[in-house]
Amino acid sequence: MDFSTMDRGQLTLLGSAGCVMLTMHFTVQLLSQHLFYWKNPKEQKAIIIIILMAPLYAIDSFVGLLDIQGSKAFFMLLDSIKECYEALVIAKFLALMYSYLNISISKGIVPDEIKGREIHHSFPMTLFQPHTVRLNHQTLKLLKYWTWQFVVIRPVFSVLMITLQVLGVYPSWLSWTFTIILNVSVSLALYSLVVFYHVFAKELEPHKPLAKFMCIKGIVFFCFWQGVVLKILTAIGIIQSHHFWLDVEHINEAIQNVLICLEMVVFSVLQQYAYHVAPYSGDVETKMRVNKKNE
Repeated sequence: MDFSTMDRGQLTLLGSAGCVMLTMHFTVQLLSQHLFYWKNPKEQKAIIIIILMAPLYAIDSFVGLLDIQGSKAFFMLLDSIKECYEALVIAKFLALMYSYLNISISKGIVPDEIKGREIHHSFPMTLFQPHTVRLNHQTLKLLKYWTWQFVVIRPVFSVLMITLQVLGVYPSWLSWTFTIILNVSVSLALYSLVVFYHVFAKELEPHKPLAKFMCIKGIVFFCFWQGVVLKILTAIGIIQSHHFWLDVEHINEAIQNVLICLEMVVFSVLQQYAYHVAPYSGDVETKMRVNKKNE
């Protein structure tokens, strides 16, 4: 393969394809480990759904690069696939944390030792909730609702946005309105996860919840905010197709897709640490026994 004969568009596609393959490699490696040590289906099903987020984003973005001249509705469909899966991942992450703590909202199971703990809300949530509330079954149910509202809102808005785009009645002010509402929705879902982490940080510490959460939040943060920034830079003329190495009409979508392909490699590597198979392979228990003997 002679790279010197390739134009910049072909090199971009080749590099992005390489990133997708790396992301797939690291994810399949971790996935196969969990399937081999299949000891806790409830937790590991949630973990598998979460770790598949990186390759899905990478593949989705690469498809967008292959058909970079596609319509706005096409790019909106690709974005919707990623963001609907993101909503599912956020819900599954909360379910994973509940499983670690042996909490079941549907069955009303809340361990006595965690009841009555204080939850301290920050602004702007204090406009709608007391600054300090006591943890109980209803409080946990509310945190779950705050997470699941995004799971419902995201697909509904995706259908609306794609339908309006196809019908040709999707003005820019409506696009920004949807963007703002979805931003508020995902922020509320992520806020509920942060509150949950702070309340149960001590109990969750052996499970490395912060590393797990940052993998999800990092993907959400980069994909959403860099997309918003690129839209703004394109709208005000700072990024233009004929001034950039990708000479295409939808330049902001092209740059976004390239960046996501690169970033998913990093996150697939981070997931190797955050969602390691050790808790299910027996390595953790062996190390704990050895440490106790040494003490």
